[in-house]
Amino acid sequence: MTIARKREDIVVFSARKEPKCDECGEQLGRRALIRVIDGKAVCMECADLDHLVYLPSGNAALTRRAGKYSGLRAVVVRWSTNRKRYERQGTLVEEAALDRAEQECLADADLRAERREREAERRAEVDQRYVTEFAAHIRARYPRCPQGETRQIAEHACRKHSGRVGRTAAAKEFDPRAIDLAVAAHVRHEHTAYDELLMEGWDRHDARRRVAADVESVLAEWSGSL
Repeated sequence: MTIARKREDIVVFSARKEPKCDECGEQLGRRALIRVIDGKAVCMECADLDHLVYLPSGNAALTRRAGKYSGLRAVVVRWSTNRKRYERQGTLVEEAALDRAEQECLADADLRAERREREAERRAEVDQRYVTEFAAHIRARYPRCPQGETRQIAEHACRKHSGRVGRTAAAKEFDPRAIDLAVAAHVRHEHTAYDELLMEGWDRHDARRRVAADVESVLAEWSGSL
């Protein structure tokens, strides 16, 4: 008889100080989210969790639904000096899962207001002209990428790179390598079993190797080389 292994929560820490990512070397801001892997502090991008959105605690129904619909998720905790323990602050979930959960909870007027505020913050994070230009460069390199996904990749890349020292220059110059990395990351999360492997406890490097061929196949199709 095979006994299914219980999935352990992926835990992300809200930093109290200003940590440095031990993998990419980037100096992170106060309250930055980090994951500890093999004793090292790793930023969300290096941990392959940067596509997830933060849902603070406070609305149990929304959190429960979003967690149910999100294939990849993580618990965010922060050290309480007063209580001398880590306390849950919220959850990281896939944006589509949060949107679906919100749709089911829209009877709540306060939640509608929260959603408008979140969307306004998201729009403020990105330069729409830059997004349009980035999307055009994606389209040039990957003409068969679905239109909706082209925009999604561009918005995420622009939001991710804005203000990130050491990574902004290449992205804003539309370096082909930066564009390829943005598209590959999207494909890995949206078109392979990568997130499922992470949820099963796979090391992210092993999981990347496991889905590498699938990623390359989609990229080849989108670029028109197949």
